Amino acid sequence: MSSSDLVRLPAGSPNRAGADACPGALKLHEAADGPLARVRIPGGRITGAQLRALRELAEEWGDGHIELTSRANLQLRALRGAPAVQLAARLGAAGLLPSETHELVRNIAASPLLPEPRVVAELDAALCADPVLAALPGRFLFAIDSGAGDVAFSADVAALPLTRREVSGAKSDPGLSAILFAGRDSGLRAGADLIVPALIAAAHAFLNLAGEEAAASGRRAWRLREITDGPLRAARLVAGTLGTTLSEGGDPTLVRPGVREPVGVVAQGDGRVAVGALVPLGRLVDVQMKALESAFDLVVTPWRGVVVPDLSPAEADGWVDRLTAAGLEVAAGSRWAGVTACAGRPGCAKSLADVRHDADAATTAGDGLPVHWIGCARGCGSPAGPHVRVEATGSGYAVGSPHGSGTAGVGQVGALVAGLREG
Repeated sequence: MSSSDLVRLPAGSPNRAGADACPGALKLHEAADGPLARVRIPGGRITGAQLRALRELAEEWGDGHIELTSRANLQLRALRGAPAVQLAARLGAAGLLPSETHELVRNIAASPLLPEPRVVAELDAALCADPVLAALPGRFLFAIDSGAGDVAFSADVAALPLTRREVSGAKSDPGLSAILFAGRDSGLRAGADLIVPALIAAAHAFLNLAGEEAAASGRRAWRLREITDGPLRAARLVAGTLGTTLSEGGDPTLVRPGVREPVGVVAQGDGRVAVGALVPLGRLVDVQMKALESAFDLVVTPWRGVVVPDLSPAEADGWVDRLTAAGLEVAAGSRWAGVTACAGRPGCAKSLADVRHDADAATTAGDGLPVHWIGCARGCGSPAGPHVRVEATGSGYAVGSPHGSGTAGVGQVGALVAGLREG
C-alpha cells in the first residue's frame, strides 16, 4: 500500500448519484480538525489490547481521544500527517483491519449482552469472504439482536429471536428468529443455522433491488428503506434463496421497544455479570482508555457507552470502582443517561455551535426521551428511535422531536437551552 492508497474524503454530504463517501480506516474524511478515520468493530466487540492500540494511534497522530459512534464503531480524529502505510499496518497488526476490500461494509450492530456473540464473528467472516458484497454502501447495517429489540429495528436487515407467543392463533417457535427488513417483519423466519445465510442473502437482495432502482430513477439507494417497497421485495427474494415461505402478515407485536443503555452491574443470564458505563458525549479520554485496556473483552454500545462483560460479582465491584475513578458514569440517574451529540465545533465545518460544550452546560439529570444535540440540520449521529432533537440555529437552539412524540426530554432541556448562545 502506498501513501496514495489512503483516500482523503472532502467535507460535506456525498453525491447521492456518485461514489459512497462514508469514511473508514483507509478512506479518511477530511473534517475541519483534520482527517478522521472510522474503525469498524462488528458487534461493538473489541479487546483491551486493541483499544490500547487505538489509544496509541490517537496519541501519536490524532487529538488523543477516541469517539464512539451510534453504530458502536470507533473514530480517530485530527490524524494530520498520519502515514498511510503505517496506519494500515498497525490497524492490521491489532486485528482491526481484517479486509481492506470490505472494511467500509463491516457494519454489524449487536445487542451488548448478546448470549451467543460468535454469530457476529460468523457473519463478519461470511461478509468479508463474499467479493460481491464489497459493493454494499457504507451505510447498510446488519444487526444481531438478543431478543430485547435494542438493535434490530434500526438496521437494514436484522435477526430478532422470538419468544413463544400466540400470533394470530398460531404459536411462534422460540428456536426461530424473525428476519426483519428495515425494521419490518415480513414473515421470514430462520433457525440458528440459517441466520447468517439469511442476512447474507438479504445483502445480495439489497444490491439487486438498488441496481434496479438506480436504473429506473438514476438515484442510488444507500439504505433498504429508500427502495420502493424495499422491505417486502427483499424478504421475498431471500425467502426464494432459502427455499422457504413468508408467513402472511408477520407478527404485529414485533415493534421497537423503549431502550435504555446498560449502566452499572447487569446480570448476563449465565451466572456472570457485566458492568456498563456511560461515556459522556461518546468521547473517551486518555485516563478512561487506560482503565478499560485492562479488560480482556469490551463491548461498545450503540448508545455510545461501553460494557465490560463476563465478570464474577466480585470482579464487577472492582470494575465499578475503577471506571468511576476514571470519570465514566456507572450509576443510575447520571445526567448523561440518554444524552448524545454530534461532533460540533471545532471538528465539523458545518456546525453552527460547539454543541459538546453547550450540552455539558445545559444537561441535568432527569427522565424522558433521549436527547441528541446537533450543530446543523443534517442531524449526524441521531438516535434511530424517538428522541428530543436540540439543533443549533446560528442564534440559539431549536428544541423538538423529529418523531412527533413530544419534547419532554432528559433534564427538560427545552428550558435549559433557551438562554444558550453560540460562542
